[in-house]
Amino acid sequence: MSKIKNLHLRLCMSSVFCRVLDKPLFKNLAQYCDAQREDEKIRAYASFVSEIYENGGSLTDLVCRLVFEDENVYIKSRAHGRQINAQIKEATTNELKVFEELSALTPADFASDMGVDYVSPFTSRKVDLVRQYEKRIKGIGKYGYGIFSSYGMFRLSDDNEIEPIVSADKTTIEKFVGYENERNSVIENTRAFIAGRPSANTLLCGDAGTGKSSTVKAVANMFFDEGIRLIEIRKDQLHYLPYVMGKVSENPLKFIIFIDDLSFNKNDDNFSMLKAALEGSASAKAPNAVIYATSNRRHIIKETFGDRVGDDVHRNDTLQENLSLSERFGLVVYYSKPDKRLYLDIVHELANRNGIEIDKNELDVKAEAFALRRGNRSARCAEQFIDSLM
Repeated sequence: MSKIKNLHLRLCMSSVFCRVLDKPLFKNLAQYCDAQREDEKIRAYASFVSEIYENGGSLTDLVCRLVFEDENVYIKSRAHGRQINAQIKEATTNELKVFEELSALTPADFASDMGVDYVSPFTSRKVDLVRQYEKRIKGIGKYGYGIFSSYGMFRLSDDNEIEPIVSADKTTIEKFVGYENERNSVIENTRAFIAGRPSANTLLCGDAGTGKSSTVKAVANMFFDEGIRLIEIRKDQLHYLPYVMGKVSENPLKFIIFIDDLSFNKNDDNFSMLKAALEGSASAKAPNAVIYATSNRRHIIKETFGDRVGDDVHRNDTLQENLSLSERFGLVVYYSKPDKRLYLDIVHELANRNGIEIDKNELDVKAEAFALRRGNRSARCAEQFIDSLM
């Protein structure tokens, strides 16, 4: 029996990591080992390498990632501090060693197995997967497990499942110009959250285009290595908030539940669900989750003049209820549109970063004209102006 086929048979005996074998890489390997004809084996190998290419070109990195992402009985028990019997420990170690052997296979191994001189190349190297896996478990509060080990941002799908955002926003704090005090408030609150100190559900409100949403995403990226993950929920999905909280409540990571562009109409059913979460209701709050929301409105409930002069007997109580949601956020950070000086400071910095060499006075005149055509000054407007010059 060939080396590769023997290795595949040992992989098939996996019990702890059995779900890993359902991934395309391992299905392609199975097709390779089961192939009866030479052309079938060559096509299976091509599919095997194509999967490696789709994930960066390193067999070792791909195998390690798939193993680290697996949500199995061993890692969940370790994460929650539960006792593990000796048989499961032994099986885990043995299976990791098999995956370690697989991750070190080379194109030359496959060429020898097929009796050919050349095959599509990929990279691989030897790793101590047992040691690396143990290291990740000891740092489980930073690394996490399952899908949360490889991605930083997630959303609730239309099927109401938490799924990774593969092409997530990679924006960083260093990209911003201005609003330092506002961002530092969010950063320090997040640091307290990570450290287990009192931290607040946070509302970032104010004018459009000032960087509220980008701040939240940049903060999530900033603290990824310290165990922060972001889950974005649309306003119409808020009734699934207890479900999301339940899914993450026992996870060793810490989660920012992000609600962008938040506003409610009067009598919106989602209002009470968010209110319950902000008040700390057991069914809608997880100890390792905090809510960050953005809104262009300081008072999140849309209000009409009719609400103020209507025929409601307890009109004042109704108005207070409508205004109370924003008061339930422990931290409110206000982003106002930039004045002329800050707007031009942002323009100058962005021009400098992008290597745009224009006389400062000419740049200022063009930037102001651009803002007038857009109807207002904002950080977003400054960025769009620089993009137009490029």
